[in-house]
Amino acid sequence: MLRAGVSTACLYPRVVEEALYDLALSGVQQVEIFINTHSELSRNAIDSLSQILRRFDIRCTSLHPYTSEIEPIMLFSNYTRRVSDYLEYCRRYFEAMQVLGAKVFILHGNKVPAASVDPEFYCERFLRLCELGKSYDITVAQENVARCTSASLSFLQKMKELLGKDACFVLDIKQTVRAGESPMAMLRTLQENIVHVHISDHGEYGDCLPIGKGRFQVNTFLKELAAVSPDCAVILELYRSGFSDIHELVSNYNLLQNRIQAITKEQA
Repeated sequence: MLRAGVSTACLYPRVVEEALYDLALSGVQQVEIFINTHSELSRNAIDSLSQILRRFDIRCTSLHPYTSEIEPIMLFSNYTRRVSDYLEYCRRYFEAMQVLGAKVFILHGNKVPAASVDPEFYCERFLRLCELGKSYDITVAQENVARCTSASLSFLQKMKELLGKDACFVLDIKQTVRAGESPMAMLRTLQENIVHVHISDHGEYGDCLPIGKGRFQVNTFLKELAAVSPDCAVILELYRSGFSDIHELVSNYNLLQNRIQAITKEQA
């Protein structure tokens, strides 16, 4: 069944262990951990996060790397030595994920407009990271990001055609809106290849609002998601300016969780 969660990124710039602890104290049962800097990949830092997860019986579903901004020059440039170096660095993330129990690694990818990118070249580089992830029992998932190649639904569809089951996606609602794409069209096109969701609402007051503060048909989206990818994590990802305090954030998480539970009962 679908599972509701919250990203530690919602509380940025609070340091990751404090953000995780705040969410844990508030009763959040599933999280995405956003690693913000190199030192947070040290064994001591990861062990500290793992202890919080175990103490509060929280599931970490995914890890978002701080190196997203350098993926274009490390993974998608013509300088092949950088590719090897970046893959080697990603082992740090995957090893950390094994300790944390996370299964989904989030990739932003290249920043070149999709029309200027060779899909086969892109997929070859993506697949190299994907295969490395598999060796750690980790799923590498391409996120749609408005400023990246992945903003284009047609490009993501091409990835799906070229890679088949290896084309796994993170569907980010706010990024879809910013790119001028339709969240529902993206869901209906990528379907079961969507393994993870960053959810938020949108409307006249912004493109990244708490659920219920905009006009996005959240229930319709969740029902269709549950039908095509029922084991998906639905992670609330809001900017710190989008809510007043952690109580409002957790209240929105509870609202999301209640909606998912209601839909699950309807479909049972």
